[in-house]
Amino acid sequence: MPEKTEKPGTAKPGAETTTATEDRPRRRQARGERRIAQLLDAAATVFSTTGYTAASTNAIAREAGVSPGTLYQFFPNKEAIAIELGSRLMHEMRQSYDEALTPIDPGATPIEDVIAGTVDRFIEFNCRHPAFFALMHGPDIPGRIAEEHDALHRTLTARVEALLAPFTPGTPAPTLARTAQMCVGIYKAGLELVLAHEGAEREAYVQELKVTLLRYLSPLVGDVVK
Repeated sequence: MPEKTEKPGTAKPGAETTTATEDRPRRRQARGERRIAQLLDAAATVFSTTGYTAASTNAIAREAGVSPGTLYQFFPNKEAIAIELGSRLMHEMRQSYDEALTPIDPGATPIEDVIAGTVDRFIEFNCRHPAFFALMHGPDIPGRIAEEHDALHRTLTARVEALLAPFTPGTPAPTLARTAQMCVGIYKAGLELVLAHEGAEREAYVQELKVTLLRYLSPLVGDVVK
């Protein structure tokens, strides 16, 4: 007997069932990822409003518009939420300073432009993610976040040091390291003031921060930028 041939475009028996079975886990996974993103967005709002210590899983669930039971399907407690949110924000922060702290030719870009561009980039990130400051600098943050933040701080300081090196030829390494530490410290102190204000006052504090860093660095880089 001649073999039966299938019509073009006709699926084999059971093919649709197999495809549907494979699609279901993917749809569940996509829904789960959307729910996690929803919970993390709500946590960011709660943490930035009340701080980590005063925040609660009930408040986060309420902000997300879900029941506490739904929240516990994805996170066992507030600390787990903070760790996941903190890790994601730190990853984004690393991407920001990878772009902002690329060593440049001091003869082509004045130090004041370097300061302005770097400060603007970091301020923009923190204003867009106020929960980052609340998690990284607040009291009683989870130990894992503190450890990751310490590592982030060390890397950030090293990148600032590398950025300043072309502007400070001949400067001893210990002096350059202290200068980078001071720049990061000045920025963090100014950031707290910037985030405490809004509108024109915030912009004024951003400008003050840039001026402070420029005045601090000018004696060290003066010979290069003249």
